Amino acid sequence: MITDNLKQQNSPSIEEALSKTRLRLWLKILKTSRAIEAEVRERLRSEFGSTLPRFDVLAALHRSHDGLKMGDLSAELKVSNGNVTGIVERLVKDGMVLRVPVPGDRRALLVRLTQKGKEHFLTLATAHEEWIVELLSAFDESEADQLQSLLSLTDNQFHDDERINE
Repeated sequence: MITDNLKQQNSPSIEEALSKTRLRLWLKILKTSRAIEAEVRERLRSEFGSTLPRFDVLAALHRSHDGLKMGDLSAELKVSNGNVTGIVERLVKDGMVLRVPVPGDRRALLVRLTQKGKEHFLTLATAHEEWIVELLSAFDESEADQLQSLLSLTDNQFHDDERINE
């Protein structure tokens, strides 16, 4: 009886074990995500002289054919206006985007891709997709679908983050 009590005190409960397993899962997801992101950042830099934030801005503008107001662009990317302003300034300078007045709103500007920006983004997006396919090549189609389905179980916990469903 004393031995049983000692075993119970020294062995983790089912809840504690599950808690530790979930913590290890979180750390594995985080480590994997950071590794993939670091590789994508490096490839954008070395192959295109670009950055991931710049890619993200171009992608957001590509999804919005009519362009976005600066505040909407910041909200879409979930970053501050200041972060986006510097990126947009450089993209304007490079001829990738232009700012146009919003009809009926003298203070607002709409940011949209130029033809050069559209073409450049499509080149980046093609390379990006190839990199992701390569980096996740350890998974066959069934495994990738299964992992995506399992990770989707957390979607309802992040309902305010629309990007999780992309």
